[in-house]
Amino acid sequence: MTQDELRARRETIVREHMADEIDHAWDRVLATFPHPHYEIIATGAVHDGRPEVERYYRSSRQTFPDQRNTLLSLRHVDDGIVVEFILEGTQLGPLGPLPATGRPFSCQMAAFFLFEGETLVCERIYSDTLSIVRQLLGDLTTMEALGALVGAAKAPAG
Repeated sequence: MTQDELRARRETIVREHMADEIDHAWDRVLATFPHPHYEIIATGAVHDGRPEVERYYRSSRQTFPDQRNTLLSLRHVDDGIVVEFILEGTQLGPLGPLPATGRPFSCQMAAFFLFEGETLVCERIYSDTLSIVRQLLGDLTTMEALGALVGAAKAPAG
């Protein structure tokens, strides 16, 4: 396989993967990996293997059922593809200690789709979680958002 063919194959996988996430076509998304593996850098979460990734999908879509992405750019690197995209959604379920707010968010993000040859082995996502939380809480300042999160985390479960 030539370098151009490899890049084309990888790009097809990434574009289909991202489109299938919007459609909640989880079996097709999972089929893009022989061993699904996500790393969410902002939170430190790692979802490794089909059962963990399926739980990640269910949990994130319970919180943001209309979550979607808009591709801004796609760049080839030696071992994969880097995409910049806008992630959007409306918080209709809890996000950790933060109860549903019913508010939308929009955040520019980057994801590294890492490959071994033509095989996708990892999606590594970089985002600004605090910007998302600020929007969910009504465009609070950074310090107000941190205070609200601390308060929510300390509140008794009820």
